[in-house]
Amino acid sequence: MITVSGLNHTFESDEGAPVTALTDIDMTVGDGEFIAIVGPSGCGKTTLLNMIAGLEHAQVPGAVTVDGKPPRAGARGVGYMLSRDCLLPSRRALANAALGLEVQGVSKGKRLPAARAALAAVGLSAFEQAYPAQLSQGMRQRVALARVFATAPRILLLDEPFSALDPQTRISVQDAFLGLWQEQRSTVVLVTHDLQEAIVLADRVLVMSRRPGRIKAVHKVDLPRPRVAADLHSDPSFHELYDRVWLDLKDEVVAANSDMLTRSAG
Repeated sequence: MITVSGLNHTFESDEGAPVTALTDIDMTVGDGEFIAIVGPSGCGKTTLLNMIAGLEHAQVPGAVTVDGKPPRAGARGVGYMLSRDCLLPSRRALANAALGLEVQGVSKGKRLPAARAALAAVGLSAFEQAYPAQLSQGMRQRVALARVFATAPRILLLDEPFSALDPQTRISVQDAFLGLWQEQRSTVVLVTHDLQEAIVLADRVLVMSRRPGRIKAVHKVDLPRPRVAADLHSDPSFHELYDRVWLDLKDEVVAANSDMLTRSAG
């Protein structure tokens, strides 16, 4: 479903000097597969996600294909979810959940039932007529989930989608997300700093190095599905896998922080 081959990416710093963000990235994501990408801050995770979304263009050498074609921004069948809910404050929850379908030109008679079903799936049937200001942060993020899943995307790109939530709410929203995903089985690429989240949700975890980012290691998540986030935290297999992923990531995080301090001192 998604193929990245020999991808490199360089941008110009504020001082005009070239900065290499990504180097020699090779990865594939199968149809219906869920992968998570972890790595230190500034390693190019979001840049890679934006290239898959078609928001940034791949440079030569390197190529990105999505369902056999170059990615295109705004393509139907591709959903993109951010860490903030980005709900429209003047719209009620139902209208916000229907927004993606409305943008796609789906008729009101079809988009409202789809949005209503998506809200029900995340436990918000009783809040269809609530405005964002009347909802908690966790509830707003559930509306954002409903908005994405109402469009039934074949491919779902997630950039730190639960990072703004407190730990208890995060687990609850993760479980709501898993319930929706297990019904639709979209192909998912998740960018996160949270190793627990990566392991709870994904089929594979890709560890990126510090900048310039490259794929340092790939870990298969052998935990059975369907999964419940709260239950996995007491599973010894979960903690063993967490330790293995952290061993690959730890040195990169330390080195990235050291590089940042050196640049700040300079």
